[in-house]
Amino acid sequence: MLTNEDYAQFNERNAYLAAKLITIFVEHPIVFLGYSLSDQNISSLLRAISLCIGKENIEQLRQNLIFVQRQADGEDANISDTYITIDGVQIPLVLVKSNNWIPIFEALRATKRKIPARVLRYCKEQMYELVQSSEPEKKLCVVDIDAIDRKEDIEFLVGVGVASHQENIVAGIGYAAVETKDLIVDVLHEKASYDARQIIDNVIPRVGRYTQNVPAFKYLRQIGIDSNDAYEKSGLALDKWVKRDLKDFRVKMYSAPFFRKYRHQTMRDVIDGCTPENASAYIPFFSRDKIDLELLRQFLIDNEEKLDYSTSSYASNFRKLATLYDKLKWGW
Repeated sequence: MLTNEDYAQFNERNAYLAAKLITIFVEHPIVFLGYSLSDQNISSLLRAISLCIGKENIEQLRQNLIFVQRQADGEDANISDTYITIDGVQIPLVLVKSNNWIPIFEALRATKRKIPARVLRYCKEQMYELVQSSEPEKKLCVVDIDAIDRKEDIEFLVGVGVASHQENIVAGIGYAAVETKDLIVDVLHEKASYDARQIIDNVIPRVGRYTQNVPAFKYLRQIGIDSNDAYEKSGLALDKWVKRDLKDFRVKMYSAPFFRKYRHQTMRDVIDGCTPENASAYIPFFSRDKIDLELLRQFLIDNEEKLDYSTSSYASNFRKLATLYDKLKWGW
């Protein structure tokens, strides 16, 4: 987009473009590089998409819209969940601020492509027909890939789920399905038998690419790291999730109403007197000694469904609060 004519042509094709992109936006992460949230063509495109999917489905876009912008002078590079409001509709997005795009490209390069389940179902349907058919031209051959010498030897090659005979490696593959919500549920209920080392080495860096709100201290404790000195000596690169001040868990817009109405009340007063959504935002403003951990745990369990982005527009607040619980209970 370089000239006025480019923008004019974009506007003419916007409705068609939005219709084409809506499926991609809902099903895949989209990274915007070189655009501003204030660009008219971007806002008009997001408006068209929001109108197509409706307000009730707008949360489907969460984590899928990723805007990369240069940070302001004096501002640290950061990643945050935020919203852009267009015609009264709040569209969730991830805002990345950095003056160095190399880490961003490295993160994109390191991201493994996920194959949609429907593609695997298509393969399954074709393979099922192949096995069931008695027609001689429909052949199914199971061989080790190293045994294939020439491409002419095969017509269709598929491999799904290559497993190692080493039990510990096979067990580790299952951790690719563990998500942030699974970790939070484990932190609250303490029933999952996760391998702490697998969580620390593989899960937290993966699920925490775009957010700091991932519990880490419970698993650090399980491998014997119970102080900042022990953490520093470990050589682990988890600063993003470990080195957080308590103020990082607070949402600024709730500061004024909290100090006006609730600063002299107890956590129980806030939970009983507010909606769960507001309480989730007010609780982090209490000092450490005024946060009742067992009460906080029960509050999160009672509102566990609000941890899910697909059903709650306040999921970010609840996940942040659950991460604070992890830090206060198992941190240092």
